[in-house]
Amino acid sequence: METSNHHHHDKGIFGKHTELIFSIISGVVLGLGFTLSYIVTVPLWCSFALYLLAYFFGGFYTTKEAIEAVVKGGFEIDFLMLVAAIGAAILGEWAEGALLLFLFSLGHSLEHFAMHKAKSSIAALAEISPKTAFLKLNGETTEVAIDTLKPGDIIFIKPHTKIAADGVVIKGNSSVNQASITGESIPVDKVAMEGSVNELLQAKTIPLEHQVFSGTLNGSNSMEVLVLKKSTDTTLAKLITLVKEAQTQKSPTQLFTDKFEKYFVPSVLILVVALHFAFLVIDESFSESFYRAMAVLVAASPCALAISTPSAVLSGVARAARSGVLIKGGKPLEDLGVLKAIAFDKTGTLTEGKPKLIDVLPLSATTENELLQTVIAVEKLSDHPLAKAIVKDGLQRIGDLKLPKAQDLEAYMGQGIKAILNKESVYIGNIELFQAIDLAPPEHISSKINALAKEGKTTMLVCKNNSFIGIITVMDTPREEAGETLEQLKDIGIEQMIMISGDHQLVAKTIAQKIGLTDAWGELLPEDKVTAIKKLKEQHRKVAMVGDGVNDAPAMAHSTVGIAMGAAGSEVALETADIALMGNKLNKLPFAIALSRKAKNIIRQNLFISLGMVAILIPLTVAGIATIGPAVLMHEGSTLVVVFNALRLLRFDYKV
Repeated sequence: METSNHHHHDKGIFGKHTELIFSIISGVVLGLGFTLSYIVTVPLWCSFALYLLAYFFGGFYTTKEAIEAVVKGGFEIDFLMLVAAIGAAILGEWAEGALLLFLFSLGHSLEHFAMHKAKSSIAALAEISPKTAFLKLNGETTEVAIDTLKPGDIIFIKPHTKIAADGVVIKGNSSVNQASITGESIPVDKVAMEGSVNELLQAKTIPLEHQVFSGTLNGSNSMEVLVLKKSTDTTLAKLITLVKEAQTQKSPTQLFTDKFEKYFVPSVLILVVALHFAFLVIDESFSESFYRAMAVLVAASPCALAISTPSAVLSGVARAARSGVLIKGGKPLEDLGVLKAIAFDKTGTLTEGKPKLIDVLPLSATTENELLQTVIAVEKLSDHPLAKAIVKDGLQRIGDLKLPKAQDLEAYMGQGIKAILNKESVYIGNIELFQAIDLAPPEHISSKINALAKEGKTTMLVCKNNSFIGIITVMDTPREEAGETLEQLKDIGIEQMIMISGDHQLVAKTIAQKIGLTDAWGELLPEDKVTAIKKLKEQHRKVAMVGDGVNDAPAMAHSTVGIAMGAAGSEVALETADIALMGNKLNKLPFAIALSRKAKNIIRQNLFISLGMVAILIPLTVAGIATIGPAVLMHEGSTLVVVFNALRLLRFDYKV
């Protein structure tokens, strides 16, 4: 049965439920005609006229769709049904034919109604973006349509209204409810970002606390937002396109049923044609043979089969989208549930991706504050992410102390930096840096550094005027929810969880042990990550890769299911991954896996119901035990059971 989009009919005379209403009228008229045929005083043409009406209302949409399909060169089930109804009419079995059309159209319209329900919970995404925005221009605020907004415009966001574009907050602080995009239920605080309009438009990355997304809901303060994307490029617009595309990616089961139908439909037609000639072999009239052939035709059309997978996929995708998990189609939805191995990228996935200053250890006669002042003064000159983290965390520790000024920064790639402070040279870096400048630290210091490195910390030595004055360590901290999530994944049967990281093997191992991974593979370049995924695939056949989609896109493409984190920010993630966890929340992963398993079960049940029904009905109708009426009832009944079974996914709830 076609479930493509030409079903969302042009609004008929009764609005969008015309199909359903036509089908009900057809049933009522049919019942009336049938009743009248038993009343002797009523002339026969009355009930005949009513049957004709039933044919019209019951067959209207069926004919319309059959014609649409035949014009495209397709052979649809609608067509088979029409042939059967016309056949019944030729035999003078008008009541049977009308019943057939009534039940078929009822089944069809209820199925569209159900599918429409699943689709509309996706379409609800599209409804969340506001239609207009308040544009600020030369001090005046005017209301404009959102499609006219372009990057560089400034819009005013009133309290408790929806944000109309993706952009950066430049004035005002407020908390924003981002549930519609990221699925996170707690509002996120947004603060204004410093910088000129041009700087902000050019900025490569904008921290999430300054970023807002179209379709999210502002809290109780007003803000001004600099628009960064056209309305067609916003995260929301991308989500909607992705969800629409999701319906076209076929799942393994879908491919199986398609193949099955390809061979099954022609063989049914051959059987039906053959059955027409049964009267030559057995003692019955042509009309009896014809009637039986028509009954088989009805029994064997694989309606329920055709819709069993798409309806479940659609409901599953819609349910996931509501919780901020974006699943691009049937394939990842089915694959996710059978995985035994998951590979995680470290930075930004298992960890916050933000380095923090951990230890400040003065050596010799220095105090902690003196050491920090020296370090901050020097690191202030650098724009390396590590340096920024050290300065930020360091300033919090020393408070308002006056800082000396350093100058003449020199950077040593991957080793450290040097600057001049009060006419003395200060070096901050790893052991390699000091070996390179022939200043190897004494044994007790280097063993201390090795011990710290074993804990997974990035360790730096500070040397001023050729004497070592301290050690500082920096570390990327694990996400709060990482440990708990991995625990849940273990509980639901994921056997191997591996961290693949570009980081030092020791660092990788420490973090892995801390949060409960089975293995850690460190010191991998992006292409080594691909090799690692291939190796895992040999062991487990199917493997998922969880990453932020930026440097692990190639590895994701090679994995069975690529899962991206933080998809609300990163475009790359939305494009390369099969699944995106919108809220940057790792703990959505067990939910997604559980949903996938549920979907797979429902698809299995649906196949069983639909194939089972066909297997029962064909022999019954061939043997002449079941006539058209019961055949239609059972056949259409199974289609409805399948659809409503699939809709159960919309109510799926994951309990830890």
